[in-house]
Amino acid sequence: MATLTSPIKMLRALFLLALPLALAACGINSVPTAEENAKAKWADVQASYQRRADLIPNLVAVASNSAQIERETLEGVINARASATQVQLSADDLSDPARVEAFQAAQNNVSGALSRLLVTVERYPDLKSQERFADLMTQLEGTENRINISIRDYNAAVQDYNTRIRTFPEMIGAKLIHGAKPLTPFEAKAGADVAPDVGAMFNGN
Repeated sequence: MATLTSPIKMLRALFLLALPLALAACGINSVPTAEENAKAKWADVQASYQRRADLIPNLVAVASNSAQIERETLEGVINARASATQVQLSADDLSDPARVEAFQAAQNNVSGALSRLLVTVERYPDLKSQERFADLMTQLEGTENRINISIRDYNAAVQDYNTRIRTFPEMIGAKLIHGAKPLTPFEAKAGADVAPDVGAMFNGN
């Protein structure tokens, strides 16, 4: 009897040891971990864009008080910022391409408006030389760099998550247990909507 019990116990022990590995291979833990990582990276993107939004009122105020810049240009920045702040995108919305695209378009509009403002500022060397304005430009340049880095990190996390939920064996747990949906990467548009090149503006001074 003892000889029969011993192999059964050994099989049970082996099963218990193998179970965590099998569950891990099926994405029970790795899929939600990858998803949370992508959402955390998205929070960094939002924080970077919020920092830019917070800089804009001071930037516009200094520009409007220091030079006869076209009112239309300043209003364009103000309106783009106001519209962007109304387009909210939570981590739970990242699987909805339409919502991501709307947020993306709003932020691209802000980038385009800032680019037009900087082009206008080129005609006012006195403004560019002011310490307060130069400080704001330095902060803006740093913020634009943070935006680019945070978007890059978010897209990398999204790629990792989307790959996991589409490949075997992790796709088993992703579909059957988590009901996982692909997350949408964030793509910055080229052309007139690119982020303003603040560094080039001042390096050329």
